[in-house]
Amino acid sequence: MGHEEHGITLGGRLATLHIMSREVRANDEKSRFEIHVDGQVAGFTQYRRHGERADFVHTEIGDEFEGQGLATELIRAALDDARTRGWQVLPYCQFVKAFIAKHDDYLDLVPADQRGRFGLAP
Repeated sequence: MGHEEHGITLGGRLATLHIMSREVRANDEKSRFEIHVDGQVAGFTQYRRHGERADFVHTEIGDEFEGQGLATELIRAALDDARTRGWQVLPYCQFVKAFIAKHDDYLDLVPADQRGRFGLAP
């Protein structure tokens, strides 16, 4: 995927806007989900698989990509994929735990008997 450029007119001048392409990809070989911006890995969330359970242990976004909402986009896509794969999730990573705490429609991914240990609502 490449970037898109759009021309708009501002005060009689044509301005070009660069719209970055973003894509989240599963990298099963490295046990992580990666977010790519204009083809470059901008960050990842790492997991450890235990059968049908995935322990999310670390999320990292490159310094040059911070403040763009990439962590939220990455975690949402990773949890959506985990749901599709039928995985249960243990959010050891603080970013993943905070995301689930804010978006209770993902709470069902965390086994009910494990939610208390992560400070998540029952």
